[in-house]
Amino acid sequence: MTDRPKLILGSGSPRRRELLAQLGVTADDIRSPDIDEDPKKGELPRPYCVRLAREKAQAIPSDADEIVLSADTTVALGRRILGKPADEKEAAQFLTLLSGRRHRVVTAVAVRRGDQIWERDVVTQVKMKMLSNEELNAYLASEDWRDKAGGYAIQGPAGAFIPWINGSFTAVVGLPLAETANLLQAAGYPLYKPAS
Repeated sequence: MTDRPKLILGSGSPRRRELLAQLGVTADDIRSPDIDEDPKKGELPRPYCVRLAREKAQAIPSDADEIVLSADTTVALGRRILGKPADEKEAAQFLTLLSGRRHRVVTAVAVRRGDQIWERDVVTQVKMKMLSNEELNAYLASEDWRDKAGGYAIQGPAGAFIPWINGSFTAVVGLPLAETANLLQAAGYPLYKPAS
């Protein structure tokens, strides 16, 4: 049996590493891409998210025997993209906007091997309860909002604010596992075979 290809995780996100571990996968290397993540004028959340995942996968240098996995997660409120808040004030604005409303979390995954790219995107509906000032301030003080799209993480303390989701929980965390497993296998990564 030939050696399995190396897997390069194109993301510095510890959450994506943890999710990959649920598939029994440890990336051989982590290479964070350096790309401009600003939305283009008039760009809608889903195409934006798909574009970023693809651009991240393409921006990471890799050898022919390496598979690059990258992803992007975007919180969408209508046509509006809520990215990672720049500071606590912006995090408060995002959470106030989301409070008591449904929104969409879009996660796009791109897997590249050589010149070939396999892609999927997953849209999950999420409802956030009405947040009291006490809840909002306690969450902001926890600093859990840092580096999180939309200013919250469902797998952290903000999980208590999410009474309902329709779709993929792992996609909301940052990597839809069912779709990611399919993409890795399509690219020739032996997910469920013992290492030789």
